[in-house]
Amino acid sequence: MQQYGASEVERLLQLPRSTIRALIKAGLVTPARGPRRVWLFSFKDLLVLRQARRLVAARVPPWRVARVMKAQRRQAESGQYALAFESAPAGARAMGKRAAPPQEGAQESEIRARRDDPVQLYNRGVRLEDLGRKKDALAAYQAALRADPSLADCHYNLGLLYESLGRKRDAIRHLAQYRRLTRRPK
Repeated sequence: MQQYGASEVERLLQLPRSTIRALIKAGLVTPARGPRRVWLFSFKDLLVLRQARRLVAARVPPWRVARVMKAQRRQAESGQYALAFESAPAGARAMGKRAAPPQEGAQESEIRARRDDPVQLYNRGVRLEDLGRKKDALAAYQAALRADPSLADCHYNLGLLYESLGRKRDAIRHLAQYRRLTRRPK
């Protein structure tokens, strides 16, 4: 199993070391210690850090990145949605690895069979976004929200996607809905 050093992670993902430290402190990534006690990150850690990079790129303050990631992890563990880590070829390419081509045909037929399932539609949006197919991802996220408007992470991803497309008003609307849905009751 290949491991990546902290300097390599910083360079590849363009993440500040302070964000990496915050995610380690929050327990979201658990690097091993190598010679001279350097951090060694697994590929699974890189997937989490890649998501953190998206937050940093969206100008989420570094101190909030760990909080947002923890909330997403709680939702994943509660079964609200499932991340398709195994179909993240963009992440593999970012690490300089050759990724196997995604099984789009099989995924498409599964999605057609369950096209009204909001979680499947959300996961499809994630896969399409990872493949760089932003407009298709946009349509999948919108379909997921039509089926279930309470999918907080779908609002979040849609907000970031709208921001990357220059649609600030739509981005703000979906990020605000994400905050409303994830706000803890007092």
